Amino acid sequence: MLQLDAESLYAELRDGVRSLLGDDGVLVGIWSGGAWLAERLQRDLQRPGAHGVISSTLHRDDYASRGLGGSDPTSLPFAVDGARIVLVDDVLYTGRTIRAVINELFDFGRPASVALAVLVDRGGRELPIGAACAAARIALPATQKLSLARDERGRFSFAVKDAG
Repeated sequence: MLQLDAESLYAELRDGVRSLLGDDGVLVGIWSGGAWLAERLQRDLQRPGAHGVISSTLHRDDYASRGLGGSDPTSLPFAVDGARIVLVDDVLYTGRTIRAVINELFDFGRPASVALAVLVDRGGRELPIGAACAAARIALPATQKLSLARDERGRFSFAVKDAG
């Protein structure tokens, strides 16, 4: 059985994100696991201002079958035009969520650049999308789903479940 130490991976992600952000970058977490990560990164990296949260819901190519799905609406408390944005997500798989998020982001303006940082890249891409920073790269069968969880103290863990 696959065992991933989400807290150790978070420490690696934090170091990678620090270099991606530079002095003027802003964090945007993808709802929901990426939003949790961005919130903690914002605090741990002592970034000024607020991080953003973005939803892929309205731009998903499977919107008709999924509906709104309980995600929070996008909140970007800074100007997107000209911003250097680091998108943060928990698991990169097919690339479809990232495509939808980029479409949502451009509804708010035109950033100077967008980089992607993920806790785990599990392979299986269906679109030509890659992470600038991935704390881990693993191979996981399409029949399994990797989910990030957060406890009441804000500590992260992973669960592997059958996708069925």
